[in-house]
Amino acid sequence: MHVLITGAAGFIGQLLAKELLNDPAYRVTLTDIHQPPIPAGVRYPQSATAIKADLLTGARDVVNPSLDAVYAFHGIMSSGSEANFDLGMSVNIDATRNLLEALRHTCPGVRVIYSSSQAVYGQPLPEIVTDSVIPTPESSYGAEKIVCETLVNEYTRRNFITGFTLRFPTISVRPGAPTAAASSFLSGMIREPLDGKKCVIPIEDRQFKSWLCSPKTLVENLLLTLRLPADSVPPHIRQINVPGICVTVQGMMDALEAVGGADKLALLTEKEDPALVPILKSWPTQFDNTQAISLGFKRDESFEQTVRDYKESLSQ
Repeated sequence: MHVLITGAAGFIGQLLAKELLNDPAYRVTLTDIHQPPIPAGVRYPQSATAIKADLLTGARDVVNPSLDAVYAFHGIMSSGSEANFDLGMSVNIDATRNLLEALRHTCPGVRVIYSSSQAVYGQPLPEIVTDSVIPTPESSYGAEKIVCETLVNEYTRRNFITGFTLRFPTISVRPGAPTAAASSFLSGMIREPLDGKKCVIPIEDRQFKSWLCSPKTLVENLLLTLRLPADSVPPHIRQINVPGICVTVQGMMDALEAVGGADKLALLTEKEDPALVPILKSWPTQFDNTQAISLGFKRDESFEQTVRDYKESLSQ
């Protein structure tokens, strides 16, 4: 199976590529605006091709008729999109439309797995969000994602592609440096103290809830989507809310203490960021994932286990 990953230099792209390149069944093309690396230590690096490309001008350079599936991970994250409207619209919408057009004309019917976000939702929201709740984003990022979701629905309805839109929870714990996402602290408040570094929590409310998914479980669900029957969701409603777990800031601090020790809490500072708080509070905090679970999607057991898995990964 030939798989294309856009935004492949990013964390999720690299994580998925590593999984695919440990299986001889896959041939993987990685592309990003910067030269994407081939993940180190994979069993089949010879099955990978890395291409530096700007999807705004060079989408056709990375698309060819041999493609069986595409994971679309490219984009500018939430606070980055809010800070630069033109850049967010260009990268998150225009580049995606260019990619879909290239796929439509070069490999019609190809499976496209588009990464969306819980940021498509805005207040007011019920306590538990179901699939019937209408998205009303309160951020540029969320608005850009809902535009692309609509494109995936329409291109699938017209049989141009076989699209699936996965609305990700916040992914935690992410390794590496902080990102431009408003939710970046939800990894940083675990990652940085475990590395002996300080982290600022930009909201002074320990009961603030977030909807989280571990990297390990996300990859399982991404791979599952490769095998989903095309008719598992209606042709014009392709979005799936990926399962997560609801965790408070206090719950995350408790998990950090349980796994890393009480001394790690001293590295956390709580300081309200007036630019980020409205974005954070616009997001939903709990979902009814009945549809996703019925399709075979997985959810994490607990956030403490997620932190333990992350700590163990540091020694690998």
